[in-house]
Amino acid sequence: MKDFGRKHAVQILALISLGFIILTILIIVFPNSWLDSEFSEEVQEHHNSAIDFLMEGISWFGHFWISTSMVLASATLLFIFKKKREAIYCAATLLIGLITYLIKNLINRPRPNSDLVRVIVDTQHQSFPSGHVSFYIVFFGFIAFIFHHRKWLSKLPRRVIIFFCLFLILTVPISRIYLGAHWFTDVLGGFLLGSIFLGFLLFLYLKKEHHQTS
Repeated sequence: MKDFGRKHAVQILALISLGFIILTILIIVFPNSWLDSEFSEEVQEHHNSAIDFLMEGISWFGHFWISTSMVLASATLLFIFKKKREAIYCAATLLIGLITYLIKNLINRPRPNSDLVRVIVDTQHQSFPSGHVSFYIVFFGFIAFIFHHRKWLSKLPRRVIIFFCLFLILTVPISRIYLGAHWFTDVLGGFLLGSIFLGFLLFLYLKKEHHQTS
């Protein structure tokens, strides 16, 4: 039954990978799309200073030094509390940043500019895929998983941590579009890429755990 579950997980990862490859090809062939422009217009249609502040707050965790410090601090805490294996996997979530950066430079898609959308925050590097989205999927997804899987804490604090992680994962794509930092297809690409990496990470984590308990 477990073998069937692992096989099913591999098939899902393969489908997501295929989806990311197809999307990347479409971005290369059609870098500007009607869908992206329309989606940005809809998301940015209603805006005010309070929403600006909220969206910037949601994206804050994805800035390079913040995300790096957060991952290293989390890995250190896990190590201190004798969760060595989880600490190693937590630190490994930083690799998604390098992978995303390499793909960004390879695809070389420009960011949205102020002639096309309302740009609230200045951004660096290229646009596809979204580094914020891929990082949130991998890091916060891993944190949510281990607190659900391990049940180290009592129910209430575990639920708070998991809810917070899921909230950020679900809202950061809208945040990046609202802030004028990305197109819809950028955040979709980040979501797919992050899901592939997280799935691979959890596959290794659970596979090693299975070998240790068998």
